[in-house]
Amino acid sequence: MLHIGEVTDTFLPIVDGVGRVVYEYANNLCLKGHEVTVIAPMYDTGYRGGYPFELVDFISYKVPAIGEYQTGEAKGDKHYRKRIKMIPLDIVHTHSPFTAGTEALRIAKKRNIPLVGTFHSKYYDDFLKITKSESLASIGTRMVVDFYERCDDVWAVGSQTADVLHEYGYKGYIHVIPNGVTRREVDEETFKLVQARYELNEVQNVFLFVGQLNWKKNILRILEACALLKKQGCDFRLLLAGQGPDRDAIRRKIAELGLEADALLVGHITDIKTLDALYASATLFLFPSLYDNAPMVVREAASMGTPSILAEGSSASEIIRDGENGWLCRDDSEHLRDVILKATGDPDTLRAVSQKARETIPIPWTDIIDMVTDRYTELILRAQRGDLKKKHTRIL
Repeated sequence: MLHIGEVTDTFLPIVDGVGRVVYEYANNLCLKGHEVTVIAPMYDTGYRGGYPFELVDFISYKVPAIGEYQTGEAKGDKHYRKRIKMIPLDIVHTHSPFTAGTEALRIAKKRNIPLVGTFHSKYYDDFLKITKSESLASIGTRMVVDFYERCDDVWAVGSQTADVLHEYGYKGYIHVIPNGVTRREVDEETFKLVQARYELNEVQNVFLFVGQLNWKKNILRILEACALLKKQGCDFRLLLAGQGPDRDAIRRKIAELGLEADALLVGHITDIKTLDALYASATLFLFPSLYDNAPMVVREAASMGTPSILAEGSSASEIIRDGENGWLCRDDSEHLRDVILKATGDPDTLRAVSQKARETIPIPWTDIIDMVTDRYTELILRAQRGDLKKKHTRIL
């Protein structure tokens, strides 16, 4: 049995990719018989006793302009420090280079245990949007690279995601550990409720987006493509599930494009049965993001038999074989419209692609966790033998 610390800046009830990955790691590692402690800023996660893992959180405050996210300073929280001191750990794994990363580095050095860091996001894009300065974004990215250079083992969620970190300037080896999916069958009662609530039986095609309501997700392409479809008389309903800083701007753009009767912001979906029913109800999952690396939502949609349209050349698209288990489009609204028409215009091909998506895209979390525990065990044994040069010992 391993004692594992999973450290993150985002956790439940925030249903973003990184927070959900951490939850799946912790939950599935516990199912394998390991003891897991999730370390995160304080969130209102509900009844703590429902988790199979320990949750040790530290004082937090809201991130400016991104109200649903929390950050904090673990070092200054005396209550947190007393709690974490009592918990045995063999290895610590951080999923963020920021607050979580700083605390993971401190723990790894203090206990002389291996430190794993997973690279999830295109941080340069985030820095550029916040600062509006390429030079400041480059400085921020350099700090991110410095952080991963202090990890004993660096992981990425896909090969193209690893390429991004190398493009940022990281020169070491990166292990690719993909994200998984928990296999489930759609709950029929919830499916019927979702169909009725959004009047999906009344339309020919249902298009779905799930994710942060942020323009960086390329949502404008989806809206513009749907506006073009409407002009051609296509019958559809577009559902956008999520929350985010650009929600109001997206709502205004829907009105501007004359899509009020066709596009609906369904809000932040936390109930997994409802989310599964939305995936299962959709004809196509539209996700032309150029920002995302290995989105879980594409895998989850595929597990419910719903194929996706992704942007060609994007990191997210590396799991898609165009026309076989999904479709690719250029970063162009007219071409996205054309691909949607192609996908929905041939029911036999749509069914075949849907089946292939379900067969080839989702990897069960149980398989991923086997890879994870094998790597954890190797790092712990190397550390115990003295074969692991702990990079993090030179800082803090």
